[in-house]
Amino acid sequence: MVPTYLPGERLTALRRWRRVRPGDVVVVRDPRNVDRWLLKRCVGRVGTQLDLRGDNAVASTDSRDFGLVPSRDVTYIVLSPPPPSRISPR
Repeated sequence: MVPTYLPGERLTALRRWRRVRPGDVVVVRDPRNVDRWLLKRCVGRVGTQLDLRGDNAVASTDSRDFGLVPSRDVTYIVLSPPPPSRISPR
């Protein structure tokens, strides 16, 4: 699967103001390296823990690698959806 967002793409995200729901795209610090930010999709909840996955499973580092993430660790929720098409009309 192709990533939803491309490197360098601008996003609109706000500090977490509500509970993270499955389907939300979130920004969280990498649990293995706090100097790195990750952009992941929440695919499920187990109590207060989140299952975060990348949209490109083959190339993604996500909960399959580092386990569930506490919901309190989510810093931002992405608001803007990806553009319907990345191909500009000619």
